[in-house]
Amino acid sequence: MTMTNNIVTCTTSAQLVAQASVNPQFVTLHNMTKSNNNYIHYGSANAGTANSPHIDPGETLRLELLPGEALFALSDPTGLPLGVLIQRYDG
Repeated sequence: MTMTNNIVTCTTSAQLVAQASVNPQFVTLHNMTKSNNNYIHYGSANAGTANSPHIDPGETLRLELLPGEALFALSDPTGLPLGVLIQRYDG
């Protein structure tokens, strides 16, 4: 298993935070901000504030991505830091 970590500065447009892999992978997301009403939304490439779930300030979320699935994120407001930990099966 390969593990990588990164801090992504989100914008108001969906950006790739975990690229698709041929193997399953676990992605842990952490909204690094502590301010009220600073949400990070996540989903597919067409994710937006009106059509995707969000992560509250200080919240951590763990997702399993299946082969071929990528994950995108955006923030409201722009500029929020998102902690990303990716664990990929090497196959």
